[in-house]
Amino acid sequence: MIMRSGQQLLLPASPVFIWFTLIAALLLDMLPLGRIPWMPEFLALVLVFWSVHQPLKVGIGIAFMFGLAIDVHQTSLLGQHAFSYTMLSFFAAMIQRRLLWFTVPLQALQVLPLFAAAHGVEIILRLLGGGVFPGWIVLAAPLLEALLWPVASVLLLVPQLRTPDRDENRPL
Repeated sequence: MIMRSGQQLLLPASPVFIWFTLIAALLLDMLPLGRIPWMPEFLALVLVFWSVHQPLKVGIGIAFMFGLAIDVHQTSLLGQHAFSYTMLSFFAAMIQRRLLWFTVPLQALQVLPLFAAAHGVEIILRLLGGGVFPGWIVLAAPLLEALLWPVASVLLLVPQLRTPDRDENRPL
C-alpha cells in the first residue's frame, strides 16, 4: 500500500499487545458501574481500531466471540452485542483502506456512523426482545466513542512507532 507523505513507518503489531488491549477493553466494559446508557463501549472502539489497522489478525470471529462475552456479562439478549460487534468489524474492514488515508480527526468522523449504526442495531434488537427504550441520552455513546478515537489511535499505535533514526543513505 502506498503511504501518505510524512506518514511514519510502523513496526508490526505484536499479537500479545493486540490481545492485551482487547482483554483490557473487555474488562473496562465489565466494570460494575450499573446501566449507564451514554457510556461508550471501549471494546467496540478497540475492535474497530484493530479491524482497521490489523484486519488479518482481528476479524469478525474475534468480534463475535467478544460480543458473546459482553452479552453473557450484561445478561442481555444473547447475540445482541455479538451481532453488533460483528457488523462493526465487517464494516471497519471494508472501509479500512480508505480510512487510513485520512488524518486521525477525520477518521473519527468516518467511524462515527459505524458506532451509531452499532448502537442502533443494539437498541432495535433490545426492543424486539421486549426491552425498554433507554432514552435519547443513548445518542451520546457513539459521539463519545468517536471523540475517543484519536486517544485510542495514539495509545494503541505507540508500541509500533519506530525511533526517528535519520540516515541520509536510508530514507525509511
